[in-house]
Amino acid sequence: MLNPITEIDIVIRLCLAFVAGGIIGFERSSRRQVAGLRTHILIAVGAACLMLLSIWLPQLFNGGDPGRIAAQVVTGMGFLGAGAIIKLGGDVKGLTTAASLWVVAAIGMTIGAGMYVAAIVTEVLVLASLVWLNRIERKIFPDIRTKILEVHYNHFNEPDTDITMEIFKSFSVKSQEMNVYPGHENEKKAKVSYHVSILETTDITKLTKAIKSSDNIEHVEIKEKY
Repeated sequence: MLNPITEIDIVIRLCLAFVAGGIIGFERSSRRQVAGLRTHILIAVGAACLMLLSIWLPQLFNGGDPGRIAAQVVTGMGFLGAGAIIKLGGDVKGLTTAASLWVVAAIGMTIGAGMYVAAIVTEVLVLASLVWLNRIERKIFPDIRTKILEVHYNHFNEPDTDITMEIFKSFSVKSQEMNVYPGHENEKKAKVSYHVSILETTDITKLTKAIKSSDNIEHVEIKEKY
């Protein structure tokens, strides 16, 4: 039979959960995520506290299921993680942060149960995934941003979009939708609006300069699509 948990054990485990949650939370805060340092610390410490409680109660009453409270923590984390997920237009943000909240709760519970080796290994693997794998993933599979690119012409005639499409092709920009607005004399000049997918690694400044270098183009605007 395992030795009963002492007050010193409780203090050590809660402090370790604080540190473990803080390390992952610091990484999330550095990327300006909705759930950052304090959120991860609170979840880790709370999960460790509940795990200690689930172990303490059977010892106190000489019986009971230590896994019952832990199971409720896992269920509750699903609702909390969902709050970190945000939908912006066609993009979904916060899935990695939601997963980090879930795994921080698991680390807190593991520390609360006294499984220090499992907690340390999990912490290292999570940090490797968030920091190092993130860099490798972005280099091999750069993110795609959806933007609205407006090309304003200096005339009122039907604009020629072939040159712009060729420039898009050279910069690996994909046009999802194109809206042509012919100009009206003495009112508005011609304009073309493109809904485009741009790789994160694409130099937007060079892209706009290349488009501006074409004849009859007055200026180019790039806006976020929501």
